[in-house]
Amino acid sequence: MRCVTVYTNEFEKFSDIFEQVLISDIPENEDTEVEGVTVGSVSDIPEEYIEQMRVKPEVVVMRDKKRGITILQHGKIFEIFIPSV
Repeated sequence: MRCVTVYTNEFEKFSDIFEQVLISDIPENEDTEVEGVTVGSVSDIPEEYIEQMRVKPEVVVMRDKKRGITILQHGKIFEIFIPSV
């Protein structure tokens, strides 16, 4: 599972760049910018991490069931979990 972290706490800004982030080729363990927002990518995220985070009251969990994507919002970040192909 791959995780793309979007460093913003603004849902509207996140929503505006979400599709672009999904198709961007973001280098592993490096930060880049998408429309002025810092974005980073990491692979090999354990399933347990998502389960541990989703039970925390300060974490908002969103799902895109069609694509199997889970999005966690907490603090000033959004984490997009994309299943490995």
